[in-house]
Amino acid sequence: MANIKSQIKRNRQNVKRNLANRKVRSEIQTRTGTALAAIDAGSDNADEAVREAIKCIDKAAQKRVLHKNTAARKSSRLAKRLANG
Repeated sequence: MANIKSQIKRNRQNVKRNLANRKVRSEIQTRTGTALAAIDAGSDNADEAVREAIKCIDKAAQKRVLHKNTAARKSSRLAKRLANG
């Protein structure tokens, strides 16, 4: 356990950020899973599901939860999968 006051505060901040980032990552997984399921099922709303997933990924990159290249790779793979059916 930290003895230094600034480190104690930093630990509190890290816990708070960790929870926020986990929430964002979980949302990405949910949206991506929904999009992939829609693509595999060939449903009519697959395009919209992919758009929502990409939007979520881009927001995470903007908040720096994901690295921008990671976000680009994930978005690209989703779009490619949608195009190829």
